[in-house]
Amino acid sequence: MDTQSLFVSMNTNLSSLNLSRPVSPVTRSLLPFRSAKLVPRSVSASISSPNSETPSSSGHSIDTDKDAAISVKPVYVPTPPNRELQTPHSGYHFDGTARKFFEGWYFRVSIPEKESFCFMYSVENPAFRKSLSPFETALYGPRFTGVGAQILGANDKYICQYSPESHNFWGERHELVLGNTFSAVPGARAPNKEVPPEEFNRRVSQGFQVTPYWNQGHICDDGRTDYAETVKSARWEYSTRPVFGWGDVGGKQKSTAGWLAAFPVFEPHWQICMAGGLSTGWIEWGDERFEFRDAPSYSEKNWGGGFPRKWFWVQCNVFEGAKGDVALTAAGGLRQLPGLNETFENAALVCVHYDGKFYEFVPWQGVVSWEMSTWGYWYMTAENETHIVELEARTNEAGTPLRAPTTEAGLATACRDSCYGELKLQIWERLYDGSKGKVILEVKSSMAAVEIGGGPWFGTWKGNTSDTPELLKRSLQVPLDLEGAFGLVPFFKPPGL
Repeated sequence: MDTQSLFVSMNTNLSSLNLSRPVSPVTRSLLPFRSAKLVPRSVSASISSPNSETPSSSGHSIDTDKDAAISVKPVYVPTPPNRELQTPHSGYHFDGTARKFFEGWYFRVSIPEKESFCFMYSVENPAFRKSLSPFETALYGPRFTGVGAQILGANDKYICQYSPESHNFWGERHELVLGNTFSAVPGARAPNKEVPPEEFNRRVSQGFQVTPYWNQGHICDDGRTDYAETVKSARWEYSTRPVFGWGDVGGKQKSTAGWLAAFPVFEPHWQICMAGGLSTGWIEWGDERFEFRDAPSYSEKNWGGGFPRKWFWVQCNVFEGAKGDVALTAAGGLRQLPGLNETFENAALVCVHYDGKFYEFVPWQGVVSWEMSTWGYWYMTAENETHIVELEARTNEAGTPLRAPTTEAGLATACRDSCYGELKLQIWERLYDGSKGKVILEVKSSMAAVEIGGGPWFGTWKGNTSDTPELLKRSLQVPLDLEGAFGLVPFFKPPGL
């Protein structure tokens, strides 16, 4: 797809906001609920002016005295080696070659009964530290380079800072630790590894650093966004305590897409790094300051040659009606198969962490089915040998267009997101005849993150994973322990794994 047709498909996607579709009976059942209390643990949050030394007296909290002001100072902990709940593919996957490559990271903090903040970092073609010269373009073909930092925040407002140069970007090869300096403090050198927060502030004027336990930064809007409501600047510091990785608590953590994700096939690859955690800290968002304690949080990443042709995504950590911690991630897309011909396949999954257990619904265990409108309605159902899952989400919000690293246009508007999705999630035991048995989980939320991306989207997309090649299914069912195998020969271990 050329650049012009890409933007045509994007514009088609982002303007197709027909929310007058007939309401199904299940969707209608979603309409009445609004969460009164969304998590079983104590979560505190306040809002104030960032210029104030303490939150304003009008700030209020959840599960505490509503008139009490809150002052939150997160505690930084350096990333330890061999940490618990570390997933495969936590590290930076760039292999040093000149092939087309991007890597993107997503971190979300959900302040119950208030707002969500979604931090998105990306690097494109880091083999070229700045825009290609005419000679390099002739030798390698056109490439887009650079580093981007985006945030979708309170009231679906947005901020983006981008640089076509990546010489101040860095990432650890085998751990979720990365950062970038857009602008250094005069006279200071930009960091090239994780540093304590105080040192970061002394050296970095605009930039970010993030680890499994820490997220910190300051960015300013670059003025390129004329299609969404923006804030001029954002500054943040918060710590995180992981609760769920990607697998059973206390068990071996899994690769989201199976062991084949260790190789540059079936791209882009995808890894949920932390399905659920608890974050404490503050975010200055334009002229507001948000402070929070033990707010549910989430992180994931993508890497490879380019994004899928089109995709959808639903994620939520804040639920009403749950007796324990719940974290949902569901997504699907049309991705290109390896080979010379442009052959595409449907890929999708629905996965839930609930009370320490991992419920996985993937194409190599059963069929995943979906119905997705161009915007406003998400429905998925899936089954494995033991359970059946169903989710339905909707939103009447217009959503916010976000950028993604594209091979056709670089960091370009390619998807639409909202954090105000109304969601219903159910899991049943699967009986011997394939029917629904005992209800395992039935919860609702009004804070689901929902996304539609790529294109073109000509109308409702109904699909399933029944066309997944049998050879691929059988391959992914083989219990290979690549992390353990490469641990014996670490010199050959692929970057990122």
